[in-house]
Amino acid sequence: MTVCVANAQTNPAILHWIQNPQGTTGAHYMAGNGTLIQDNVPVNVQTVQYSAGWVYVSTNGIPAYPTGPFLDGNPSQASDQNAIYKISLNPQPNNGTPTATNGGNIGIFINGVSLFDYRDGVSWNNQTQAEGGGPIMGPPGQGVWNRDAIVAEREGFDCAKGHPAMGNYHHHQNPSAFDMDIVPISDVCDIYASDGLYVIDANVHSPLLGYSYDGYPIYGACGYINLDGTGGITRMKSGYQLRTITVRNTYADGTTVTAGPPINATYPLGRYREDYEYIDHPEPDYLDEHNGRFCVTPEYPDGIYAYFCTVDENWNSAYPYVVGPTFYGVKTGVKVQNITEAVTTYTAAPNTVVEELAAEQLTVFPNPATDFVAVQLKGLNTVEWKVELFDLNGKYIQTTRLYPGSTIAYFDTRTLYSGDYLLVLTHGASQLTERVSVVK
Repeated sequence: MTVCVANAQTNPAILHWIQNPQGTTGAHYMAGNGTLIQDNVPVNVQTVQYSAGWVYVSTNGIPAYPTGPFLDGNPSQASDQNAIYKISLNPQPNNGTPTATNGGNIGIFINGVSLFDYRDGVSWNNQTQAEGGGPIMGPPGQGVWNRDAIVAEREGFDCAKGHPAMGNYHHHQNPSAFDMDIVPISDVCDIYASDGLYVIDANVHSPLLGYSYDGYPIYGACGYINLDGTGGITRMKSGYQLRTITVRNTYADGTTVTAGPPINATYPLGRYREDYEYIDHPEPDYLDEHNGRFCVTPEYPDGIYAYFCTVDENWNSAYPYVVGPTFYGVKTGVKVQNITEAVTTYTAAPNTVVEELAAEQLTVFPNPATDFVAVQLKGLNTVEWKVELFDLNGKYIQTTRLYPGSTIAYFDTRTLYSGDYLLVLTHGASQLTERVSVVK
């Protein structure tokens, strides 16, 4: 199905990037050090420019949420990428043989952070009977049984489920903090760092999170049940499932291949991309073999093909995670060194009108508090909130900021007396007040 994409002035692929005109800079954690280290590299997107057919997104690749620590010994830290992404404004479906996703960049999130697919460059080497290549190094594998980074490198992801490859910080999966899942499967988050690009809200359509290299949009975990935008909200479900195999010597289509590792506790099912098979489901909330569907979304009321960040019932990342293992559309996106055509710079108008925050959109924890108290917004935050702390007599205590592209802010309460306090979030005319107790 072909879709008529909106013109440049209203095209979501131009309008919805999180820009950083204030020059806010990033921060990171180091292993064994709970103190946040401030950096000097501006976060989010620096410039958005467009022509009739393309949008160019200039970014340093650094998110507003903290990066690190990376507990698998990764020597790299997120570093300035000085990148320009070129994404089509007129995506086209691929009517021929689908293009496989590749290692490295396959898309970009709206905060300028890179998207990778499932892989980490490691595959099984049948001669050495060991995994090789990628971050492991050593003799590379044959590329027959390809390791899943989300499963194998979990210890190396930070709280936001990202990590760097030679400085290029990226996500392979849904960019919401581990601690925000219903059942967390990693203990890397401490309560200060439970941040990410957004927080899943099962009651509303997930936000537009980015664009794939074929130009089609990427959404979070939830969407409309029906393709026409009706039926309420549900978690989008992957069409892939683990195969019922006891040995690794065939693919899902029955092809006999070079044997892979035994299926055991060291190499469990799900450790390799080839452990999965795609099952076509008639239900509209199941996604196709590319991990997307043609449907109505808030930004595309006339419908568009869209990818979703798939998670399971516990909100843990579910294969193939975002895009893949093949693109739906014609892959045209790329990083470029320079822009070689005439373009217009898009400058977002200051967002001074924000819908009034509802209490259910905000989580305050721990409450009662002892050493600190955090405030976290559900969904995607695209504006800067001033967060102030007062006592019940109205005496001002502290101020902090909740920046666009992050979801959390916190106060140190170790020097406060026991009692009740008020947290006040303000942006323009929008304000929300929450009560918090401090207990010593």
